[in-house]
Amino acid sequence: MGFFDLEGQVAVITGGSKGIGRAIAERMAEGGAKVVISSRKVDACQEVVDGIKAKGGEALAVGCNVTHVEQLQHLVDESMKAYGRIDCLVGNAAVNPHYGPMTTIKEPAFQKIVDCNIRANLWLSKMVLPQMAERKDGTIIIISSIAGIKGTDDIGMYGVSKAADMAMARNLAVRWGEHNIRVNTIAPGLIKTDFAKALWEDPERRAKVEAQYPLRRIGDPDDIAGVAVFLAADAGRYITGQTIVVDGGSTIVAGGI
Repeated sequence: MGFFDLEGQVAVITGGSKGIGRAIAERMAEGGAKVVISSRKVDACQEVVDGIKAKGGEALAVGCNVTHVEQLQHLVDESMKAYGRIDCLVGNAAVNPHYGPMTTIKEPAFQKIVDCNIRANLWLSKMVLPQMAERKDGTIIIISSIAGIKGTDDIGMYGVSKAADMAMARNLAVRWGEHNIRVNTIAPGLIKTDFAKALWEDPERRAKVEAQYPLRRIGDPDDIAGVAVFLAADAGRYITGQTIVVDGGSTIVAGGI
């Protein structure tokens, strides 16, 4: 196996039908992994699966609303039934139903953020960690956000959930490291996805943002996928409990967005 090769691995990816999740699924499949693609819309997942299979890869679509624990268990069960193991879990599914100051958030939106962005990642981790520990090998990658390390007045609770994911990764890394299991988060900056469309589809606003980025562009889903492949492969075998910021340099600029 090559340093960045994923041959023989099985990767389960939540929120895998589009955007960052889709890019991770496609790039991991290119690296040789069998990928299980999950989201609420199984038809959208199947479209990604068909594309991977057309290129000679192996993939499976499983519908799953990550806010329902029984559906998380179904996702794990179906993945194990199909492939017999889960080597890499990518927790990418996330929501942000509230835009505005944290003090204006209502209970339903608060609970949805907690259930999708935090609880789902912990429960899935609990479900896959034992079989990883048996083999003394495995990786968990949670897609966080720079909103988890910066202050914001408009997506504050989302940022809290993403900071929680970073803490979760550190804690799991401490507990499961003796079993050769690595747990990390990736913190994207502004990426060109449907999820962040409101932040980049306005040409004037986008130009203003990009002018402040050292790389002078917002990110592409593949920019995140490359780091995920690295963390899942042997190349990242001595990295655990870390948050890798992938933001074109936006957080290093004083006054940056």
